[in-house]
Amino acid sequence: MNFIEKIIGSLDDKREWKAMERRAKALPREYHNAYKAIQNYMWTVGGLTDWKDISRIFDGILDLFEEGAAAGKKVTDLTGEDVASFCEELVKEAKTWKDKYREKLNNTIGRD
Repeated sequence: MNFIEKIIGSLDDKREWKAMERRAKALPREYHNAYKAIQNYMWTVGGLTDWKDISRIFDGILDLFEEGAAAGKKVTDLTGEDVASFCEELVKEAKTWKDKYREKLNNTIGRD
């Protein structure tokens, strides 16, 4: 079982993920490459743990990229030059691995 399968558990969630991946593949090359790079960054640094957050964030990126591509804009016209900051802004309200481990630590220490 890979990382994505661990996070995306239900059959409906898997279908939704596959639909998002098909949308990404349909984007122009610049946008598809940017989406995959952002996706990689989010898995590596973002630490997302909740399917609802994952779905909301990636679906939102796809909506933005589809609209931007249709309007003939460059990716950085939408994300800004600091794409990492764009990504961090998207996950700031999402529950991350760090949050999960903080909660676990706080529930473990001094609860004897």
